[in-house]
Amino acid sequence: MYLLDSLPNKLAADYPWVSSPLIVSAPMAKVAMPKLAVAVSKAGGLGFIAAGYHSDHLEDLLEEAEDLLQDGQADTPVESENGVPKFLPVGVGFITWSASLEKALPTFSRYFPAAVWLFAPPNGFQDLIPWTTKIREATASRTKIWVQVGSVSDAVKVVNTIDPDVIVVQGLDAGGHSLARGASIVSLVPEINDKLQQLRPYPQKRADVLAAGGISDSRGVVAAMALGAEGCVLGTRFLASPESMVAHGYQKAILDASDGGISTVRTTIYDKVRDIHGWPDGYDGRGLINRTYLDDLGGLSEVKNRELYREELNRGDAGYGPKGRLTTYAGTGVGLIREIMSAGDIVKSMREGARKILNEQRQPKL
Repeated sequence: MYLLDSLPNKLAADYPWVSSPLIVSAPMAKVAMPKLAVAVSKAGGLGFIAAGYHSDHLEDLLEEAEDLLQDGQADTPVESENGVPKFLPVGVGFITWSASLEKALPTFSRYFPAAVWLFAPPNGFQDLIPWTTKIREATASRTKIWVQVGSVSDAVKVVNTIDPDVIVVQGLDAGGHSLARGASIVSLVPEINDKLQQLRPYPQKRADVLAAGGISDSRGVVAAMALGAEGCVLGTRFLASPESMVAHGYQKAILDASDGGISTVRTTIYDKVRDIHGWPDGYDGRGLINRTYLDDLGGLSEVKNRELYREELNRGDAGYGPKGRLTTYAGTGVGLIREIMSAGDIVKSMREGARKILNEQRQPKL
């Protein structure tokens, strides 16, 4: 574990505005928009915008991020000179089984986001070769390539196929979509690190490893660093921020939840009732248990469940919670989230809390 006083050299060079430890907001589809990403980056983290299932509005999203970044803040500058596209200190995430590379590419002639996060290729990691090659060509490699994995074998395939700059190791505790089978970051991060050290003996040639899944407070950050992660990705924690694009009922369900290993479940029904189809085999999503899931478990037909879901949409905020039906993706760390905080304050409290824990550990015990 590196000292939290400074970032590893590669991360510090690639993301010079970031403070240690690196806190990243995940590109949660339909939730992580420019306001959230920019707030995280302004606080010394790295915020990701969700291009999500489609790439149609990518340029509009990055234009909004540019405006927010230029709003009286010099610590995360927007760089541009001599007609070169503007470098933005935010990232963009793509769900690659549905997003269009060809629609996204023209945007890179105007903007260079700090990173592109690639997730869930339709047929295997070879599908990411065009994404990686063309984005690196379009941005002269200024935009770094991040790839999300959920197993040791996938990490090896990614390294051998596209050699990413960052590997996001997502454990099974994560909310939202990930591999249906896997391990928590407790075993996954160190095993992947061991394997990467075998594949790339020289650190400067090795992808940085970030941990995701179940991290909700500074204790989780310190634990992930002890496991060998060089930064932490949070999703569920940022749902409880005013910058996230979720309903108040969704946020209330997050705050009310406890015992996340019991109150959440991995399932595909939350996609089916929303008519979201196309996820590759082996993926599902973790969300809070509600009547949609329980009725599915009880044998209710998918058609009837979808019909009830659509009716529930008319209830608005009242449609969330254990007695509601509306999808509420959340990870097992949901029980540690007890208040709404601004995204910037979440980043700062995580960072300061992690440093405090380590400083206390360094003090001699009487």
